[in-house]
Amino acid sequence: MPKTPTVYDVARHVGMSTATVSRVLRRPEDVRPETRALVHAAIQELGYVPSGAARGLAARQTGVLGLCFPDVDGIDDPASVPAPVPAGQAVEVVVDTGQAPDVHPGNLYMGEVMRGAELEAWRTGLAVMIAVARGPASAATVSDLAGRVDGLAVLSATVPDDVLAHIARRIPVVVMAGPGIDGDPHDHISVDNAAGMRALTTHLVADHGLRDLAFVGGSADSPDDAERFLGFRAALAEAGLPVPDAPAARGDFTRTTARTLARRLLAAGALPRALVCSNDQTALGFLDELTAAGVDVPGRVALTGFDGIDAGLTASPPLTTVRQPMVELGRAAVDRLRRRMADPSLPTATLNLPVRVLLRRSCGCAPTARATPGPAAAVAPPAG
Repeated sequence: MPKTPTVYDVARHVGMSTATVSRVLRRPEDVRPETRALVHAAIQELGYVPSGAARGLAARQTGVLGLCFPDVDGIDDPASVPAPVPAGQAVEVVVDTGQAPDVHPGNLYMGEVMRGAELEAWRTGLAVMIAVARGPASAATVSDLAGRVDGLAVLSATVPDDVLAHIARRIPVVVMAGPGIDGDPHDHISVDNAAGMRALTTHLVADHGLRDLAFVGGSADSPDDAERFLGFRAALAEAGLPVPDAPAARGDFTRTTARTLARRLLAAGALPRALVCSNDQTALGFLDELTAAGVDVPGRVALTGFDGIDAGLTASPPLTTVRQPMVELGRAAVDRLRRRMADPSLPTATLNLPVRVLLRRSCGCAPTARATPGPAAAVAPPAG
């Protein structure tokens, strides 16, 4: 087996010091273009691949940040992972019924957060390593990830507090979503969940005249869900309407589970005038079943979500929602990690990003021919 080329081989090949070669790889802007060209030509000729582990040992940093998300697809056992599609099968031609498939769903919200984190890391010369806290070994997974990175961003309620506190003794930690609380040692990057849901619910009550509203919640341990339910309750209280102590139904933020909840609600024959869902995928799951059952949305039931994923815009009817800055959430988490890596003595901070209510046809609003600029587009008179 041929010997693997090293940085020393590259340096000898171009007649330069290893320090110069390292600068070309790590800080190319500090090196003359002709020097960079010589070094990169040698790297190509020799087949040299820089060792991230070696660089990390030398610099005491890996140049990698960690992102940790919870299991959102219901797969907690390796045996439950769907079998891979076998290769070599003939092309299958089938009639597409248009129904949403009952498969383990992805999470579009987290995909956008990941994209924002990757963009900011790439912009600043870093990389991102992603792990999912899945199943009984989730704490071990997170700890293993923390041992490979310079800083860790986790979604709120993903990692047990004691595990997170242990990790934070060694590397910076930022918690995404969920409010910061007094005495919390971690930085928080959140969005204004309560205010967004409060504004959306107030619109349904004040502009559409709706009085029979039901909140469909997500996971009971989700801080975001709790804040959105608080906003819903606050709007009802301001309008003098009955304020529920708990959501009318609760799912797990997935479209598949939401369809099951919707079928139960339809079977019970107790549809409210408005369904206010804690996230878009829940709302889209309800829309699947309401449409299949011939229920007019928004004529019979107004329907709203929260997040602002693209699938809501392409739904029929388009979904009224509260758009949160998912990409900016990921970017802000990486930015805060970088700041704390540079200065560990920074005081802990909670950054609360703004949201925007987007009125679409699923609640009875239709855009006018010419939208006006501002916080929200102009809408035609509500059909409530």
